[in-house]
Amino acid sequence: MQFLAIYDMDKTITAAPTWTRFLAMAARSRAPWRLALFPAVGVAGIGYLLKLIDRAGLKQFSQRLLLGGALSADEMARVAQAFAAHEAVHGVLQGARAQIAADRAAGYRLVMATASHGYYAAAIGRLLGFDDVIATEAKRDGQGRILSLIEGDNCYGPAKLRRIEGWMAAQGIARGGAHVRAYSDHVSDAPLLGWADEGFAVNAHGPLRRLAAERGWPLLDWR
Repeated sequence: MQFLAIYDMDKTITAAPTWTRFLAMAARSRAPWRLALFPAVGVAGIGYLLKLIDRAGLKQFSQRLLLGGALSADEMARVAQAFAAHEAVHGVLQGARAQIAADRAAGYRLVMATASHGYYAAAIGRLLGFDDVIATEAKRDGQGRILSLIEGDNCYGPAKLRRIEGWMAAQGIARGGAHVRAYSDHVSDAPLLGWADEGFAVNAHGPLRRLAAERGWPLLDWR
């Protein structure tokens, strides 16, 4: 039997969302003039709320605006590692640290599954001792440079569960031979929480709190 503990990242492990803060730190270190373009990101965010653009489109537009069209793998690794080092020290909730340690001690394989981009989520995961990270991935050009375009699906909602199932298949882990715990703060992860043997609503917002009451998912507060 395989024991898996699957964690969302933003506002589950971290106190706040990471994407905008990552972009700000990266832009500040690489090309500070791009910070003047942040209002355009805000306008695109309004477009997302009005359903004129989807999450993947918003993410691609924001990265293109603040980081440029392409970064070398080495440059992306540099800015991602700097952000991860800061986030691991200052942005991670103590309750999350305690649960991660408890699951590790209980013999669970620690898996982070997040809509955040893998180039910095993986760096955060390594610093927190995760065994595996499943995340949104970026396309690369013929020179191996990381583009602002997303490769495949944004790892969000039902797509996140499909990615987890694909990862398990690639690892040779049969669902019937695994006991799965899942932790998330957001109702978009309802497919994952319902699929898990143990689903936990962590730092839950209103919609997830109401759904957790209906489904019998325990409420945890790591803040």
